[in-house]
Amino acid sequence: MNTHRAIPQSQAPELNIKLLNGDNWSLKDQDPNFFTMVVFYRGLHCPLCKKYLEKLNNLVDDLNTKGVDVIAVSMDPEVRARKSKMDWAIDKVKLGYEMDAETAAKWGLYLSEAISASETPLFSEPGLFLVKPNNEVYYANVSSNPWGRPFLQSFVPLMDFLKNSGYPARGEVTSI
Repeated sequence: MNTHRAIPQSQAPELNIKLLNGDNWSLKDQDPNFFTMVVFYRGLHCPLCKKYLEKLNNLVDDLNTKGVDVIAVSMDPEVRARKSKMDWAIDKVKLGYEMDAETAAKWGLYLSEAISASETPLFSEPGLFLVKPNNEVYYANVSSNPWGRPFLQSFVPLMDFLKNSGYPARGEVTSI
């Protein structure tokens, strides 16, 4: 059982990733006004990921206005990540690639082995996390399949509620 995972109100696992623009991106170096939204996706082979990231791409400006920086990350190699960016309508979301399995496990992501030639041999299943500027996990959602992800459009108005209410992170209890 994976006991190392991203738990609300704890420090986020390290995430150091390559971006398609040639930069290296590190979660601990981010300084968002409110949150960093980290969206883990399965990769180029996933048509549901395509739709999800295209919706996310359409919300990036609104999320940025609310103080949320956005990155999407996969285990895909660079060539597949570039193809995703070119073939999908993704021009605003930062795309990170070549996440290793150890990092995925630290985030509590499910890992799957390929069942078709279009898939990479090993890839992570989806996850979405909100991380505070102090690198503390605020929200965590993981899925074992490409469906059942959070409704992205709900996050834009939610940010005002969270700022105004001071609603705490939930799900912090790790033992009973």
